[in-house]
Parts: sequence; C-alpha cells; structure tokens
Amino acid sequence: MTVDPATAADAVVAAVLADLDAGHRGIVVDSPPGAGKSTLVVRATAHLAAAGERTMIVAQTNEQVDDLIERIAARHPDVTVGRLSAAGYAPSERVRAAPSVKVAGKADDLADRAVVIATAAKWATLSEGSWPWAIVDEAYQMRSDMLLRIAGRFERALFVGDPGQLDPFSTVEVERWTGLAWDPMRSAVSVLLAHNPNLPVHRLPVSWRLPASAAPVVARAFYPFTGFRSGTGPGDRRLEYGAGGMGTTYDRALDEAASSGWALYELPARHALRTDAEAVRATAALAVRLLQRGPVAHSELGSHPVRADRVAIGAAHRDQVTAIRAALGEHGEGITVDTANRLQGREYDVTVVLHPLSGRRDATAFHLEAGRLCVLASRHRHACLVVARAGIPELLDAHPSAEPVHLGVPVKFPDGWEANQAVLAHLAEHRVRAEA
Repeated sequence: MTVDPATAADAVVAAVLADLDAGHRGIVVDSPPGAGKSTLVVRATAHLAAAGERTMIVAQTNEQVDDLIERIAARHPDVTVGRLSAAGYAPSERVRAAPSVKVAGKADDLADRAVVIATAAKWATLSEGSWPWAIVDEAYQMRSDMLLRIAGRFERALFVGDPGQLDPFSTVEVERWTGLAWDPMRSAVSVLLAHNPNLPVHRLPVSWRLPASAAPVVARAFYPFTGFRSGTGPGDRRLEYGAGGMGTTYDRALDEAASSGWALYELPARHALRTDAEAVRATAALAVRLLQRGPVAHSELGSHPVRADRVAIGAAHRDQVTAIRAALGEHGEGITVDTANRLQGREYDVTVVLHPLSGRRDATAFHLEAGRLCVLASRHRHACLVVARAGIPELLDAHPSAEPVHLGVPVKFPDGWEANQAVLAHLAEHRVRAEA
C-alpha cells in the first residue's frame, strides 16, 4: 500500500521532533528541493521554544535570516525572536513588520529572546555566550571551518540542508587542504558525520515544489541513492496561456513546456563566447514571450496569473546574467535573473535556464558540477525551459571526468558528468530546434 505524500512527510517530521527530545548531540535532516526545509526549521524552533530551550539559528545569508524571521513571526507570534546583526544594519521591511522581533548588534542585548538568528559569519564573531540548541539551515552550503568557529556556542544541534545543491565555494585556491581531515572546503555536514557516524540522519521524502513531471527527473539525476517523490500527481498542476501562439519556435517551446513541464530550445551547434549573443537573445525572448501570452497556473493552491515576479532566468555566470538583463529590456521588467548560487532556495512558477555547457569547447569542473545544474533545474512549480546549443552530449563524451582521486576524500555523488547526461537524455524528448 502506497502512503500518501503528506502522511509520509509528517512521519519524518515527527521522527525529527522526537529526536530533539531524545538527547542526541546532533541530528541531520537531508532534504530534496522544495521539501519544506524552512517549514521544518520553523516547527523545530517552536518545539524547542515550547520546551523552554533557548535556541540559536544559523543561516548562510541575510536573505535567509530575514526569511526565517518572517516565517517564525507569522506562524508562532508568541515566540520571542532576536536578530543578531552587524553594526549599522538597517532592518528590512519583513523584520520591521514582526512585533516579536528585536534587533541588536550584541548577543547580550538579546539575552531575553527565546530564539536568536544570525548568519554564520556573524555568529563567528562572538567570543562568548552559549545556547543549549543550534539549528543550522542550509547546512550543506556551510563550510566546515565555519562550523568549527561557532561550535563552542551550542551544546546540541539540528542540521538541515539539501545534499544535492551547490557545495561551499571559495575564491582562493584550496588544493593544499584536499584530503586532510581539517579541509575547510568540506561541508559542515560531511565533517560532522565523518567524526560522528552514529548520529541520526533523516530524509524528507516529498518535494512540494517540483511537479510530477519534474520530481522523477531531478531525483534520478541528482539523488540516485535516496530519491524522493512529488507531493502532487500527474494532472494536478496545469499551465495554460490566455493567448495562442503564432507558430514560432519560441511558441512551440512554450507549448511543449506547458504540456510536459519541460522544453529544450536547441540552437545550432557552435563554439561561442560565454556571453553567447544568440543564446542570450533566445533566453530573454522565451521569458518575454511567456508573459505576452498571459500564462495562468492551476495547482492545488488554486489558479493565478503568472506575473513577472513568478518567472526566473538562471545562468552559470554573472556576465551572462548581465547580458540577459540587458536583452530583456522593459518588456522583461520584474523577471528575476540570477546565477545558480543566488537562485538557490528560491521558488518560481516557470524558469528559463541557459545551460552551463552551452557553446563551450570544454567541460570544466565548474560547469560540470552537479549541484549547479540541480539548482537551475529545480526552482519551478510548473515548467522549466532550457536553452542550449546542440552538441553537449558529444562535448561530454569528449571530456570524460578526469578529476584526480585523492586519498581521504569521500567520493561525491552524483557525478556531474552522469547527472548532465541524465538531464539531457530527458530533455531530448522535449526538443524544439531553433530556426536556422
């Protein structure tokens, strides 16, 4: 008998909350895209607050901090929250709107708060003070050296994150530490489990973001050993247009995306500059044409027009993002355009993706990283359109993975080469070739 998605997800959350009361020094929760990481963090926060436990919450960015504050204040207004910030911090509108939130630059000024939230970088500046519990959000994106810097601030911790997303990154060369037990570029979770292999690990089994058309594809490519399923079934979500197409290749790609959830807009094979003008133009044109056709999204949440703020364009590099924004012009005002790193954790109805390997002569480790493609392919609730030049499978075959194998470094799964091949094999079934 198949357990319905809500029951399966609730069972895992109940097990996590039970482990909070069981005295474990650490608990790890793995989550696929859109499985409710933030919801779990909010529930765990309220659970600990109800038990009289003071809690510090560690997020990776100020945006994540403000998002958690907004969620906690809305769901549990009785929980007092402190926002630990740098001097000169100007509270965002979301923080100012929460009456239960107090903002301060020193931890001592928040001693009366049941929950204190800050970025990992801010927590690392503290030289004293401790909390019975810590909740680390997006823990797989936190470097292990940052965990070491704040470990003295808490006694027990809940680590919540997505193992399939982007790894921690650095702007300096880090090869000197590769294979060492104190390698700062390993994620906080991997180092935690390496030294504490018996800690309980839970996995959220359902993605509430990805539709039934996307969850199997993303799970097979990026979560081959754990998997997950969609919280909705085939036909539960529909994307339709208020205006018909004009028979252009852009319209055919949009129609394919609406009917199947995916579309590959394939440009002719050609080696190109990173800011490939033709690919940039096609990416922007698809997003603009989408809005011109008046899309309406139907789902378990009801029906609503897909406005510009519910559409995102993703790319691998900042110069590509700049070029796409310029190509959008005033017709694309309100559309989010950003890199995978900055789109991580966000959700939209429709996404348009410029494939990281499009037009390249080589397949570098940066462009092959599974987490980058995973982020770009898993932001949507209804449809994802991928723009790419033909020839990527051949490029992958010509550049098999040749990364050196280091002693003491766990093998990373999924392999970026295999993940790219799996996604491209699926997209090939939904290909629309651009006009020559």
